[in-house]
Amino acid sequence: MLKRFLNKRVDEDWLHTNFPCMMACPAHTNAGRYVGLIAEGEFEEAYKYAREPNPLASICGRVCAHPCETACRRGEIDKPISIRALKRFLTERHGPESKHPINVNAGRVVEKLPFKIAVVGGGPVGLAAAHDLALMGYSVTIFEAAPVAGGMLYLGIPEYRLPRDVIEAQVREILDTGDITLKLNHAAGRDFQVHELRQQGFDAVLLAVGAHRGRDLTIPGVELDGVHRGVDFLLNVNLGYKFTIGHNVLVIGGGNVAMDVARSAAREVLRQHTPGVEELSPSDDNVAAVATKEMVDISLSALRMGAREVHVVCLEKRDEMPAALEEIEEAETEGIILHPGMGPKRFVGRDGTVAALECLKTKSVFDENKRFNPQFYENSETQIACDTVIMAIGQTTNLDFLRAEDGIEVSQRGLINVNPHTLMTSAPGVFAGGDCVFGPRMIIDSVGDGKRAAMGIDEFLRGTKHPEPIIEVTELPRHTMPADYMDLIRQPIPMLPLDRRTGMTEVEEGYDEESAVAEAQRCLHCWVNTVFEGYADDGSLCILCGGCVDVCPENCLELVTLDRVGFSAETLEHLSANAAMYEAELPDMSPDELNLGIGSVMLKDETRCIRCGLCAARCPVQTISMESYNLLPAEPTGLISVEAIDMRLRAKPALAGAAK
Repeated sequence: MLKRFLNKRVDEDWLHTNFPCMMACPAHTNAGRYVGLIAEGEFEEAYKYAREPNPLASICGRVCAHPCETACRRGEIDKPISIRALKRFLTERHGPESKHPINVNAGRVVEKLPFKIAVVGGGPVGLAAAHDLALMGYSVTIFEAAPVAGGMLYLGIPEYRLPRDVIEAQVREILDTGDITLKLNHAAGRDFQVHELRQQGFDAVLLAVGAHRGRDLTIPGVELDGVHRGVDFLLNVNLGYKFTIGHNVLVIGGGNVAMDVARSAAREVLRQHTPGVEELSPSDDNVAAVATKEMVDISLSALRMGAREVHVVCLEKRDEMPAALEEIEEAETEGIILHPGMGPKRFVGRDGTVAALECLKTKSVFDENKRFNPQFYENSETQIACDTVIMAIGQTTNLDFLRAEDGIEVSQRGLINVNPHTLMTSAPGVFAGGDCVFGPRMIIDSVGDGKRAAMGIDEFLRGTKHPEPIIEVTELPRHTMPADYMDLIRQPIPMLPLDRRTGMTEVEEGYDEESAVAEAQRCLHCWVNTVFEGYADDGSLCILCGGCVDVCPENCLELVTLDRVGFSAETLEHLSANAAMYEAELPDMSPDELNLGIGSVMLKDETRCIRCGLCAARCPVQTISMESYNLLPAEPTGLISVEAIDMRLRAKPALAGAAK
């Protein structure tokens, strides 16, 4: 029988160290848990672990930059677990886009609160915040400037990476969470002012406007016809608007956006310059349908044969490019021609239209202080012919809608200043998060910001802090790992064959059940750990037999005499201050006795442990056990009345006059 304990005393730093994938996720998704459940075939339960903390799980299953995989301990042995692809496997079965969706929010919405929240921006930050606020009982109104919700998920990510029906299904699921109203074509500064929202009865405001303005190059010829910003190109293509493109396209930039632009451009080149498809034009009836209709099913074989070309020029060498390796490799596979280590000098024009880009060979990208300061080799000019240039060199936010009476401070970098813990701006009750605060980042960072902003708003209105998560500990008396799990190799993610990559057809196909289970079985179960807790009253004190050391396949255990171990004053102070936490580790011994050198100590290298459980099975007196750990969110408390909120706000500068 499994024994569960809530809030067992556990050292927080130790726990976080042993949850690398979870701690690397800005949304704190317990990836190991759902991966482990996939290995057991428990797909519905696994989906709940993947979805509950992340309202954009279906989207992240396709386009997340997966910092959890970077942190995965399996990667130190061979290759990390394909966590993102496994998340997609789950959402395709039980997400809102699936045939058998699971409503993880059933019964989670608390009693409705008497507060209204305005969210400016319907991208990942705004959607995540609205979702969590609705679960807390708030009434939320999302103001989105575009004709569709999703922000850069819809407007910036090509459909071949993120199908529009997945975005739309995820947005519908979020809107159904609780009392959430979505108002499209409502732009801040044009249709309303920020300070007016409070006058309209909103108790708090979240600014989540993203970074939708592309950066320009300040080099000669940038004004020539045929030179475009990458963000503008993606916005036009993804909304289905007409965007004239040439036969020979050159993309400037080495990041993921540049790869998206290049691969989308390749499809547009083929679409616009293949006989029989020029007559297709956008329909005003359905923007989403137009985007799909315009991207006709044309094979990329023409591009690979050299009939049409798309080039990418970037400052960095190929192994230094900021884009994800898989994005670079996919671009090359589809016929994109890379020119790494080159920097633009000037655009060469002919009759007012761009005809070539003149480049210099890059000497270095950053200076000795790691600051961006490109240097080039003299007399290394070379020209690359082109009839269309798309600059994908970064994005910036557009805060022109802010007014002095909004009382919102903006940094010298053109970003909104916030309290880093609460995300509240200089204007009381106005919060901000995402790219407009931190600059362009990963989607999962935006999800994390949305959740953090929701918590900040809730704490602001309640007047109390959210309690720390509850630690759930489960004893595992019969812990075992899959057979030969250390010999299993990473399962390749299935991709659509080149000859079938037509138009905006999704390129990644995803795991089937067999591959998903095989990949999940590679997980090291980092949420499970070896615990040494012996007690005299039940006869489980260690007898120093050394059996655990002998049986450990990774040699991560060592039994040594205390005179071989030194303890710093800081360590001894910590042990003394937290004596109750270490009663099992220091039986009948005070921290002051450790440096006397009398006795023995078991040393464990946590980084090498593979959670096989052989040491626990070998221990004759059951000093060693296997325990699993889970963090459960604690419910907020301390709801205060509307009158108390009004009184507290009146004691602060009014929002409309905060800048005076």
